Amino acid sequence: MLTSLAIEGYRSIRSLVVPLAPLTVVTGPNGSGKSSLYRSLRLLAAAGRDGAVAALAREGGLASTLWAGPEAGMPSSGPAQGTVRKNPVALKLGFAADAGGFGYAIDFGLPIPLGASMPTLFGRDPVIKAEAVWSGAVLRPATVLSDRRGPSARVRGDDGWRTLGRQLAPWESMLSEFGDPTATPEIIGLRADLRDWRFYDAVRTDAAAPARRTVIGTRAPILASDGSDLAAALQTIREQGDSADLDAAIERALPGSRFEVEDRAGGFALLLRQPGLLRPLEAAELSDGTLRYLIWAAALLSTRPATFLALNEPETSLHPGVVEALASLLVSAASRSQLVVVSHSAALVAALEEAGATVHRLEKSGGETVLAGQGRLDAPPWSWPAR
Repeated sequence: MLTSLAIEGYRSIRSLVVPLAPLTVVTGPNGSGKSSLYRSLRLLAAAGRDGAVAALAREGGLASTLWAGPEAGMPSSGPAQGTVRKNPVALKLGFAADAGGFGYAIDFGLPIPLGASMPTLFGRDPVIKAEAVWSGAVLRPATVLSDRRGPSARVRGDDGWRTLGRQLAPWESMLSEFGDPTATPEIIGLRADLRDWRFYDAVRTDAAAPARRTVIGTRAPILASDGSDLAAALQTIREQGDSADLDAAIERALPGSRFEVEDRAGGFALLLRQPGLLRPLEAAELSDGTLRYLIWAAALLSTRPATFLALNEPETSLHPGVVEALASLLVSAASRSQLVVVSHSAALVAALEEAGATVHRLEKSGGETVLAGQGRLDAPPWSWPAR
């Protein structure tokens, strides 16, 4: 289980270490930094997938993601003013785990100018300055398993440190480039963990949403990130998962309703039978809220639970009366996967807090995102790898 998330130099977050629990809820007013915290998780996952530098580019590049305030933080009084920078430009992200897991941190910066004799259009491309993988909750010399400074990476073995032969390009993460099961087992293990992280923030419910279409049906133990295989995912749960839990989840939110999946020449069509109606409703006819709830049911009752699952505002489009049913789904899922839920809904936050979730409330202090009630000595211990 992840025990903490650390962010430094990311948009409105100058420096933040957030404790994580099996079910962690993040809430706060608009503009408090919830989206930045959620996106930082996506960037960390990208380090083990298609590349964190490419993910930064999709967010507008390093310049648009860096801490937007003064380097030393907001002044205690008076307006914020720019000063001469004393430290290198840096965006740092990381997480720590319990005794059975791996911690990881990555440090992005700007490239060293090549000079007039070597012109380049990539002078603003972020580069990876440092990375580290360690065991347990705190990075310290005794817990480091592998690290990287600049292009050089090394791993710790039974006979001490060994430098890996291949030099890394500035945009390459050691998580995506090294995969020797004998030399770098911890990198392979961490990469597998990161690739199992799931995010469902791009699921649409508009008229042209992928979840409303009839698509060729194949077993779907993991719901697609866009919900396009919703019918197959629900049918997979019915045949191979806990169909009783699925039926109960639908009954809590939509009393008297039941879903059916119809095979249409190999294409799976999702139908919903509701009390009082003479025919079932097709997926294209469902309300946004009903469709979204079915998507959450398919994601949270997956027959192959994720190690880590992050949801951004899952209450969107849902009727207030369905919030309790959603909270029950989330609490049940947290017994199989570690969850981080970002929510605006006071009712959902209250229901999850009553069920035992850890709730963090973000707020702005002079423009800087902080954790409400967290003093300087209250944050989990954290150290960044040296450049």
